[in-house]
Amino acid sequence: MEEQAKEGSLSGLKVMVIDDSKTIRRTAETLLKKEGCEVVTATDGFEALAKISDEKPQIIFVDIMMPRLDGYHTCALIKNNQMFKNVPVIMLSSKDGLFDKARGRIVGSEQYLTKPFTREELLGAIRKHVNV
Repeated sequence: MEEQAKEGSLSGLKVMVIDDSKTIRRTAETLLKKEGCEVVTATDGFEALAKISDEKPQIIFVDIMMPRLDGYHTCALIKNNQMFKNVPVIMLSSKDGLFDKARGRIVGSEQYLTKPFTREELLGAIRKHVNV
């Protein structure tokens, strides 16, 4: 019953998921769309940066290990842009090391989720960093 009340509570929220893994992108997209989010995906940092200015996501999930432009550089570039520096960036990684988390903080990410993430972790991060 309580689950029903929460359904679609993130309606209209624009979320970007950047990950080179099709499975992760699809999982996150399916999960977020069920909650009413509008989801924009990108396979790497370059594609994401091209889409961010058009799409203007309210929160961004970015994988760390990606070809061409990794998550750390992608996050740093987003945070160095005046228009998007206040957009929360959540790092996604299969590595759970202290060094990785610290490096994520250094480049400006708000939070760090370890893959595979749960529905609760994903939605919790959104609720923590976006006023919904």
